[in-house]
Amino acid sequence: MFDWSDIWPLFDLQLRTPRLVLRPIRDEDLPGLIEATLAGIHEPDDMPFAMPWTREAPEAIARNTAQNVWLSRTRVAPDDWRVNFAILRAGRVIGRQDIRAAAFPDLKTVETGSWLTKAEQGKGLGKEMRAAVLLWAFDNLGAEFAETAAFDGNIASQRVSEAMGYARNGEALQRIEKGEVARMLKFRLRRGEFKRPDWELQVMGQEAVGRLLGVA
Repeated sequence: MFDWSDIWPLFDLQLRTPRLVLRPIRDEDLPGLIEATLAGIHEPDDMPFAMPWTREAPEAIARNTAQNVWLSRTRVAPDDWRVNFAILRAGRVIGRQDIRAAAFPDLKTVETGSWLTKAEQGKGLGKEMRAAVLLWAFDNLGAEFAETAAFDGNIASQRVSEAMGYARNGEALQRIEKGEVARMLKFRLRRGEFKRPDWELQVMGQEAVGRLLGVA
């Protein structure tokens, strides 16, 4: 008989840091994820996201969050994949950390994006969760590069990237909404320049996930 581990190995994956558990978002995590979103991620006049999804009505945010997670599950193959992690602290969902790759067997490059509910910001958790997925990508998946981006006004995200060892890698203009344009700063990190944390990442469920993503 098949069980969930056979059908979708990502449900068994866990990344553990000193304070956090990162696991691919399960349906049972969605209510907590939506509550963390609605509690606030940024100030009303700011917009750290390329798509201004946090400005939608609560019902739309809830529905769009679920649809986004479900759609991402259908886009997992060795050549093109994305994993959306729920961030849990003391058993409560407090944010989300995404990692994705295209043509990974050839490019060995991952891209990350994330958010934390406002009540958990300013505690170093953004660095901890970013470090977790970078450790997983470099040490367990064999990535050679990691990329990310942040609007020029998103200082907190830029500081996290700088603390990890990323270097600036260009910029681009990004339209957020009609008539609203912002400058997007790009960052790139080489495997050998990663400033590793002083703690070790615990990874569970990697073997089956590695097969799913086409890595040894």
